[in-house]
Amino acid sequence: MVRERPTIESFELKGNKDIKTEDLNKSLRNVGLAQGKTFDRSVLEEVTAFLQDQYGSRGKYAARVKTEVEELADNRVKVKIDIVEGKRAKIRQVNIVGNDTFSDKEVRDEFELRTPNWLSWYRQDDRYSRESLQGDLEKLRSFYMDRGYANFQVESVQVAIAPTKDDIFITANIDEGEVFKVKDVKLAGNFVVPEEELRRYLLVGPGTTYSRKVITATQELLQNRLGEDGYAFAKVDPVATAAGEKDSNELSINFVIEPGNRVYVRHIAFEGANKINDEVLRREMRQMEGAWLSNLSLERSKQRLQRLPYIKSVESETKPVPGVPDMVDVVYNVEEGPSAQLGGGIGYSESQSFILNGNYADSNFMGTGRRIAVDLNSGRFSKVYGLSVTEPYFTKDGIALTGSLTYRDVTQFVSASSDFSSETIAGGFDIGYPISEFQGVRFGLSYQRADLLTSSGSAQQAIDWVQSNGSPRTTVLEPILDDSGIPIPGTGPFTFFGTRFNTLDFTAGWSFDSRNRALFATRGTRHTLSLSYTVPGISDVEYFVANYEFLKYVPLFGRFALSLGGEVGYGMDVGDTTALPPFRQFFAGGPDTVRGYRESRLGPKDQFGNPYGGNLKVVGRAELILPMPQKWASSARLSWFYDMGNIFSVGDRVAFTGRFDALTGQPGPPIEYGFKYDKLKHSTGLAVQWLAPLGIFRFSYAVPLNAYAGDGVVYEDEQERFQFSIGQAF
Repeated sequence: MVRERPTIESFELKGNKDIKTEDLNKSLRNVGLAQGKTFDRSVLEEVTAFLQDQYGSRGKYAARVKTEVEELADNRVKVKIDIVEGKRAKIRQVNIVGNDTFSDKEVRDEFELRTPNWLSWYRQDDRYSRESLQGDLEKLRSFYMDRGYANFQVESVQVAIAPTKDDIFITANIDEGEVFKVKDVKLAGNFVVPEEELRRYLLVGPGTTYSRKVITATQELLQNRLGEDGYAFAKVDPVATAAGEKDSNELSINFVIEPGNRVYVRHIAFEGANKINDEVLRREMRQMEGAWLSNLSLERSKQRLQRLPYIKSVESETKPVPGVPDMVDVVYNVEEGPSAQLGGGIGYSESQSFILNGNYADSNFMGTGRRIAVDLNSGRFSKVYGLSVTEPYFTKDGIALTGSLTYRDVTQFVSASSDFSSETIAGGFDIGYPISEFQGVRFGLSYQRADLLTSSGSAQQAIDWVQSNGSPRTTVLEPILDDSGIPIPGTGPFTFFGTRFNTLDFTAGWSFDSRNRALFATRGTRHTLSLSYTVPGISDVEYFVANYEFLKYVPLFGRFALSLGGEVGYGMDVGDTTALPPFRQFFAGGPDTVRGYRESRLGPKDQFGNPYGGNLKVVGRAELILPMPQKWASSARLSWFYDMGNIFSVGDRVAFTGRFDALTGQPGPPIEYGFKYDKLKHSTGLAVQWLAPLGIFRFSYAVPLNAYAGDGVVYEDEQERFQFSIGQAF
């Protein structure tokens, strides 16, 4: 008699915590164990074994799976699966037997599997896994073979589970073998690249200790070199054979080269770039269509794309052309970042009254790669209007052209009742010319007209400069008289000192940049050297300002990196000019220089305690870049930093006095602000940077390490531990 298989009326699963119910139901449904399906008892037995394996792979060897089938009317059944997961088994011992030369700690240092430790709750490295064990055995083999033990063997491996099924014991029996030396190194095969040149990439030589790691690195270098000439699929096989006597422990290494066909590029495509014109990306290419595929050009093209400030990340891949063995298509997958930033605001303060400000910068204007920047800032004591346009490819050869117009009217308070104001109008152009893949030079001219005004209650340094340079003038504002002809107190007399001058500045610069990206770089170096000099005979005042900046990124272990940077700026008057103009002085302190000190408040101060600036700037910085989750690595950065720097006045052209005494109305004794190493200010702390549509948000908390507390003559260093700024990313 044939009996029809029953139908599953209901299916119940309980007791599972380590594996989600929806995941289990999906797997069981695929094998026919679900409501409405035909019931097969053999499938249920297979499912029981499957669940045992699933929990065993998670280290729960004591897991029990109980099944129950309840028969119902109308040839239906109710299926229940009850799971008791039990405890997860932990590794109690990992024993290496036969390691006579190296200690247990040395050979197991890189193992993934470990006995329980204080970080096991996070790393979960005390859980047994067959795949992890195989990986650790390969690491053990590499450990020995990288140290000359070419005939190292893992003779046997035992994995034992305690009767309670919650402890695991692992034992590996090894034979270290003997240390081998390299007798000679040969190259064989088809030399499409001269053998003499290939030998430059050999990291192993006669007399060196055999190392599989070094041989593998040599293999990769040879393949990369062949790839530079278009042999992208070249094979280099290292073959080690015994050399000399039977027991001499010497090996001959023979690198067999099979270059294959030279590969050419058919098409280059860009995916993910929706806001960038195609030609903007193509002009950065060093790998060309129709040329042979060069891994060097491919990587360099990727780096140039990543250095565009409006691109977050770039990945490249090569796709073989169907039916053509020596041709590929290259695809660059581009992740766009924000190219424009728009900011603005309205505010009110007691000193500045109403403040209106706005700025707009777009480094990829209308998708053209052209940079447009507009500044509109208006307050009672600060007005700045500016426009600049940069065409990075004014010519096809990569010559860049920048034009700018700026109007500034800034009042700097230098005492409680007086101020120093400067009004400047400037316009100019700058031409940049690339001289190599990583270097460029630039030259420019800038015309500037400046009006400076100060009063008798201002800093003496500003009064001296205004009275001695340009076209000085003195204005006396008489007091206001009352009806009796008596001067009203506080209305005068006031003496104002002003000057006007014109300058034509010649600017020149050199730059070297090998960073892997413009924002949040992790490797590479940048040098920037600039010089501005007023043209003699045309300029009413003469001076020069030079500046050098250095920045280097060094990858460390894991995803840690080190950033080292520094800046030195120096300016000096020339000819009859008595000192550097006040508005060209250097300032330091704050997020861009020495964090933990108030912005622009370090260095020489006038008799009222306000910063006057100096003609020498020295700043240094070291940052340990800490790992971030991969999805945030291209838009955020966390670092521990150490800053140092200060502003100095050298050349004895500007005299500074001590603290102003309100009782006597006299300034303190002279103060020397010349360069001294022990006058450099130091700070350390943590910093966070985040790339947002408005720009780079920077937060830092710094602890000043040698802030001066002040005395009766010298003013104290003004501290500000938490600092926040929005910087232009583009």
